[in-house]
Amino acid sequence: MVAKYSAKLIEAVRGNTDYKLGIELANICIAANLPATYVAQVLGVSRMALHTWFRGGAIRPSKRERVNVFIDIVQDDLNKGVLPVRTLAEAREYLGEMSDKPIVTAATKEKQD
Repeated sequence: MVAKYSAKLIEAVRGNTDYKLGIELANICIAANLPATYVAQVLGVSRMALHTWFRGGAIRPSKRERVNVFIDIVQDDLNKGVLPVRTLAEAREYLGEMSDKPIVTAATKEKQD
């Protein structure tokens, strides 16, 4: 089972009527059931930065194109029925295909230490 986004975050994102790229990113990640930790790795940012974006925080110009491409790919896969994912393994596999580096999990980190 994929870790769920908090009800507070979902309410904040869905209740925000301002257009901001980070809020669009949050909505697409929630709809696709993609864990923020993995999405942050694909986008090359910290989980904290991602959550700041989810709440409408500014996205650096150097990251905007990557975020837009990510949103387009995920939206297309939602439309095709490929998403949402049902398990963490599915999320890891799906996002791993987008990344040039493997998705690192807590179990992976323990093995490396």
